[in-house]
Amino acid sequence: MSNNPLLSINDLIDFPAIKPEHVVPAMKSLIADAQETLTAVTQDSTPATWDDVITPLEKKTLALSRAWGAVSHLMSVCDEPQLRKAYNEALPIVTQFWIGLSQSSLSQKYKAIKESDGFKNLSAVRQRIINEELIDFKLAGAFLPEDKKAELKTVKETLAQESQKFSENLLDATNAYGLLVDDEKELAGIPADDIAAFKETAQAANQEGYRITLQIPHYLAVLQYAQNRKLRETLYHAYVIRASELDFDGKFNNNDVMRRIVELRAQEARLLGYKNYGEVSLATKMAKTPEEVVAFLRDLAQKSLPQAKADMAEVKAFAKDNLGIADPQSWDLPYASEKLREARYAYSDQEVKQYFTLPAVFNGLFGLVQTLFNIRIVKDNAPVWHPDVQFFRIENAQGEKVAQFYVDLYARPNKRGGAWMDNDRTRNRLYGSLQTPVAYLVCNFAKPVGDKPALLTHDDVLTLFHEFGHGLHHMLSRIEEPSASGINGVEWDAVECPSQFMENFAWDWTVLENLTSHVQTGEKLPLSLYDKMLAAKNFQSAMAMVRQLEFGLFDMLLHTEFDSQKDNILNLLAEVRKEVAVTKQPDYNRFPNSFSHIFAGGYAAGYYSYKWAEVLSSDAFSLFEETGVLNPETGKKWLNEVLAVGSSRPAMDSFIAFRGRAPKIDALLRHSGIKPIAK
Repeated sequence: MSNNPLLSINDLIDFPAIKPEHVVPAMKSLIADAQETLTAVTQDSTPATWDDVITPLEKKTLALSRAWGAVSHLMSVCDEPQLRKAYNEALPIVTQFWIGLSQSSLSQKYKAIKESDGFKNLSAVRQRIINEELIDFKLAGAFLPEDKKAELKTVKETLAQESQKFSENLLDATNAYGLLVDDEKELAGIPADDIAAFKETAQAANQEGYRITLQIPHYLAVLQYAQNRKLRETLYHAYVIRASELDFDGKFNNNDVMRRIVELRAQEARLLGYKNYGEVSLATKMAKTPEEVVAFLRDLAQKSLPQAKADMAEVKAFAKDNLGIADPQSWDLPYASEKLREARYAYSDQEVKQYFTLPAVFNGLFGLVQTLFNIRIVKDNAPVWHPDVQFFRIENAQGEKVAQFYVDLYARPNKRGGAWMDNDRTRNRLYGSLQTPVAYLVCNFAKPVGDKPALLTHDDVLTLFHEFGHGLHHMLSRIEEPSASGINGVEWDAVECPSQFMENFAWDWTVLENLTSHVQTGEKLPLSLYDKMLAAKNFQSAMAMVRQLEFGLFDMLLHTEFDSQKDNILNLLAEVRKEVAVTKQPDYNRFPNSFSHIFAGGYAAGYYSYKWAEVLSSDAFSLFEETGVLNPETGKKWLNEVLAVGSSRPAMDSFIAFRGRAPKIDALLRHSGIKPIAK
């Protein structure tokens, strides 16, 4: 046990040393340690004070969280059979501990601290943490009768397992597919870099020809660029039936998993005294009621639908008149849209991509945040989980370490799709000296081909800025109470604000110019090409808007009005699409089966948060537009009033402190190019 790397994390995690056989023993040991401390601090004889109850327990639970976080992270980026087996064996043990803790008499200690004379002497941050924890205790069932507590515990444990099963089915279904193309002529229209990637994938599988997977870089390359309509349809079909009864004879079918998840969440809501799971979700968010969220989404839909319908009519007409596709289907729309954009704005994503070499993008991104926040980012060293991973350090103006972060950018088998930021360590002084934050930034970009640097699409650049925004929120926090530092405790519908805010910079010329270096010539992006990109920025933005509103509305209605005993998930989605969608999907489309955000990713009855937070982020960025996009004073204000304060105060208070008023929807509609409806 002494050489178990999960038990001896002092500074950085030794990822190469972590083996599957370490997982279960480490979790059992750390849980036993935490359980012993929990028992001690909840004794009647233990004084109800912060230092006697919260600090000792926080030391133990943070050690457990960090070790389990490392294992969970490895599952996301290096999923393999032995690790998965160990993870799944440990998952119920870890889940039971956290549920047990949240339902324990610790809640009574927090209540006693709140009611004690010493409460008013605590800092405002600590008072807020206690108040928020009491809400969390309520949601965990801590104040329920013992029989209901036990029932809720079983529900939560089962939910954790079902969510993990959903993820595994989706990953396995994605990885199981590979389309082998023998003749390169079948790939006409697809960029050379992507064709080379297909060839490399085939070689890695000991195959001749071109192997196309359902990893996002492969999928989008085909859907956007392949002239071969049959190839587009084949890939589209494979992608949208993933993890359903139509896929691999139902081997990875998520249908029953989804139904069980929805039923379990409804059961959780009833046990806690709420009408539905939507109310449970919103108990810790900015939005107050499901009705408020649904009204917000429908209001945005009403403002966006006329333009979205016009956009759709336009692309369909273009497909018919210019591409010979009389009745364009879902697998034709990305291709037709790309061709329409090229025709209208005389440039392609592929042309732009040649300028966004990864080293140039990183230099520009780092230069931006160094200007705005008076920090330095330098290359650093750490044990990593894959050769592609890089590690960096953030320093302040005095050269002191502020934070560190890992970057894992490329798509590969056994790595979860999408992009995300996760925290490894949160800023704290629990052990006397300052422990600085450590973060993971993970994307799924196309790997570099041959000896060229990796090339990013502009969408990839936006993704990188988005995740880095999350990272800055975590890493530049000045709060030293772990529960309120960085993104911890931030209302879920506000947590996307700093990430979406950063995306705006990737559209500004003064920033964008410094992100580029042509892969062959080293030249900067020409202003003429930028002007075309800017003109095209909101191309089909209303279509994109209603697509997100479709997801958000489906999610909230699924968790509020849906009856799993008599309703059908696909029927609900069809009703939502009838109301807000402009794209007609084929009957075999099984989108919910891969909607991991809400079934496995923490966004249940919370997907609306992306648009809610975008209202905040667009409005916040409008102050930079007013004062100068690279204005260090405005940057300092954003740092001081939003990034640095974590969840030490309500997100709305932080927004108002920065913007000087409550948020307005106008900037989002303007940034999206959605024109006001004529009255």
